[in-house]
Amino acid sequence: MAHSILVTGATGFVGSHVLEELTQIGHRDLHLIAACRDRRKLIPEFSGEVREGDLCDSDYMDRVLAGADIIVHCAAWTSLWGKRKESDELFLRPSLQLIDKALEWRAKRFIFISTTSAASPKYAADANNPGTPRSYWPHLCNVIKIENAMRDNQHLGMTMINLRLGLFAGERYALGVLPILLPRLQTRLVPWVAGGKTAMPIISGKDIGQAVVRAAVAPGLHGYESFNIVGPEVPTAREVITYISDHFGYPKPLFSVPFPAAYVFAWLMEQLDRIAPWEPLVTRSIIHLLEETNASNDKARERLGYTPEIHWKEAVRSQIEAMKRNEFKSMKLHRPCKPVSLGKGD
Repeated sequence: MAHSILVTGATGFVGSHVLEELTQIGHRDLHLIAACRDRRKLIPEFSGEVREGDLCDSDYMDRVLAGADIIVHCAAWTSLWGKRKESDELFLRPSLQLIDKALEWRAKRFIFISTTSAASPKYAADANNPGTPRSYWPHLCNVIKIENAMRDNQHLGMTMINLRLGLFAGERYALGVLPILLPRLQTRLVPWVAGGKTAMPIISGKDIGQAVVRAAVAPGLHGYESFNIVGPEVPTAREVITYISDHFGYPKPLFSVPFPAAYVFAWLMEQLDRIAPWEPLVTRSIIHLLEETNASNDKARERLGYTPEIHWKEAVRSQIEAMKRNEFKSMKLHRPCKPVSLGKGD
């Protein structure tokens, strides 16, 4: 059966890897549509249909959805710190409207890109558990609102698939934990949290692409389905930072603090931001990313046939090497706020 698959945010980290996977499959029954603001930023090998525009434009919303029966929503304006208004306007509202419009167009399947941190630290192991809003992280709250909207609309004829991905790493990186963490390690002021014993569920762009494509075409999915998606092996934070230190020369933390103390320290850094001309050294959202998720691929392996291939060391190495090639400088905790902004990595 032929499918028309629309990928929003097609030039970003997730979207580009989804297009790459779809292109490599080369299935003649798949009609691919890339939604983006600038077709020049699409991966060179993509030869499907391109629909340029901005998801903040309600007129474009109808044009981009026309004829698509599978929607893969990869577009996101992201922030690890503050920016509540921007996250509402550039991410939450367009995403909720996209769900409503997809229902109007009678699309068969809607796939959303979420995070394993949505329900951590207590409930993340079961991806069906509702997320836990954190007032200190507006973007995460909006991710959870979108998950809940999918749950609320699961009986209206469109299968809702929520993919809670681990921490992104690899080529074509966007805002993520490594670009934020590495410059902060160089200050030697960032401690181990809980001794670095909690997991860092790193996942490569290639494995993300595989998981999303499998979710798009897997049979037997109905109503609301949610899956944790991580790499083939989940390392601890200590293993990741030690690897980065040994191979790329970044300093390791000099001391350790428990999570409660880390949250207090991060809160103090956030308060200092009110008078300081720079972003906080550490925020509570960064500490939250280090909480234990206990996420595994068991359900995705069984229901989607997902089999991750890229080891976390390879994903981390490829990202840091890309950062060096691009002469990486310290990355802000949010995507740039541009008038035509909605697309991870655009």
